[in-house]
Amino acid sequence: MIEQVILFTIIIAFLISVLLSPIFIPFLRRLKFGQSIREEGPKSHQKKSGTPTMGGLMILASIIITTLIVAFQFSTPSIEIFLLLFVTIGYGILGFLDDYIKVAMKRNLGLTSKQKLIGQIVIAIIFFIIFIQYDFSTVVGIPGTDLSYDLGWFYVVFLIFMLVGGSNAVNLTDGLDGLLAGTAAIAFGAFAVLAWSQGQINISIFSLAVVGAVLGFLVFNAHPAKVFMGDTGSLALGGAIATIAILTKLELLLVIIGGVFVLETLSVIIQVISFKTTGKRVFKMSPLHHHYELVGWSEWRVVVTFWAVGLIFSVIGIYIEVWM
Repeated sequence: MIEQVILFTIIIAFLISVLLSPIFIPFLRRLKFGQSIREEGPKSHQKKSGTPTMGGLMILASIIITTLIVAFQFSTPSIEIFLLLFVTIGYGILGFLDDYIKVAMKRNLGLTSKQKLIGQIVIAIIFFIIFIQYDFSTVVGIPGTDLSYDLGWFYVVFLIFMLVGGSNAVNLTDGLDGLLAGTAAIAFGAFAVLAWSQGQINISIFSLAVVGAVLGFLVFNAHPAKVFMGDTGSLALGGAIATIAILTKLELLLVIIGGVFVLETLSVIIQVISFKTTGKRVFKMSPLHHHYELVGWSEWRVVVTFWAVGLIFSVIGIYIEVWM
């Protein structure tokens, strides 16, 4: 029964993404919703200019449809499903607005940083209001130990930091063909295992739906990409994985399972601090994946290496939670 649910969820989500792509990609191309490549980026990326973006809409459709079908078929939809879909769709809409401004209004930066931050915080606060009304725990545990701390009302600050930080970290990772789709599939797969081990079947079903959706998207997003997910997909995935960590009470374990996302974010922070304080750059370019490109690695080598690192982080995360 368990194997059937797992396979059914991944296959359905995968097929929806794969079947939507041949319809959606030409539609985006006709609308001229092509990606604008920033001039300060690697020169090799300029040839990607005009590649259809906002492919995250296909991922979102696949996740939503699959989650609802499987949850009603094999389980009873719960408040966890509602919260997961609320955050994923909310951040997806925010990302869509950002993408739309970039491609339709020809503003390369999309929403301003302030506008995006306000949107992320508002969604996080609404999430917390529902979260606290259903008496979810505000206790945060230390991975691999029996130590835990009840943050009380300070948990709202912690939750906002997780959702905003998680969505932005995942967003920063979306810079190479297939990079985010692959690392996301691995990280969500790890959380699917952990949620299932806790008996949180609905959360596991959602996580597996994401795995299938991004793998289906990867068929068209692998190098050379025929479509990009855009902020529509990356912000939604970032919000989703942070929400899963919160609902499974594995908040701090997200730092390990999402280790690739953390490293990408740290590379940007280090680069900015170093340049502003010393005038020198630590990396040839940030986020980190661009550094390795400029060192001379092929795009495919960077992507596969980051996938491997993501897999190692996920295995370590599962080991810490299940066996330590």
